[in-house]
Amino acid sequence: MEAIRPVGRTLLRDQAYAAIRDAIVAGEIEPGAVVRDAELAARLGLSRAPVREAFARLVDEGLLESKPQSYTRVTPVVAADVRDAAAVVGAMHELATRVAVPRLTAADVAAMRAANERFDGAVRAGDVDLALRADDALHDVLVRVSGNRAAAATVARYTPLIRRLERRRFGEGGTCRSAGLHERLIAACAAGDADGAVHVTAEIWRTLADLAD
Repeated sequence: MEAIRPVGRTLLRDQAYAAIRDAIVAGEIEPGAVVRDAELAARLGLSRAPVREAFARLVDEGLLESKPQSYTRVTPVVAADVRDAAAVVGAMHELATRVAVPRLTAADVAAMRAANERFDGAVRAGDVDLALRADDALHDVLVRVSGNRAAAATVARYTPLIRRLERRRFGEGGTCRSAGLHERLIAACAAGDADGAVHVTAEIWRTLADLAD
């Protein structure tokens, strides 16, 4: 029974954080909705402590707002916040791309192409969940290969603010032209053209920032 050990408190906190964050981003918990630690703890099968810790992290990241002794609720989708987040996340992706391109292997480029094929198919099928997962997978190749943990942490922190708006636009029948931009990015990466890849990355994130308008 040596393989069975108590689950660490940090792991429970992270599980609660991920589950609640994903529900907010997906719109399952809508902007303005009040969230209660006891209720969510029961739904997640956890104690209230890791849920409270997750709440604190989500408040810090802008997905929840809290008034002590009063309420904790989901923040509204604010255009200025999305533009700010897109600017920061875009800058981190540009940094990661510049560092990663000279290090990419053929397998890395193939993984990006496969992710873009999934992305394009999901957009055509109207599957927003699959589209966003594929988009993350494509860009995560560059972040991973860059080896910049600070950039990776910043991207992970602020991307959910952008995803909420992307999901809303997608649900309203919005179109997405990122598959073509991804193709240009992948071509630059395959050619070892770091400047070109950074240029396309900047264009991709400007496009996302424009969603806020």
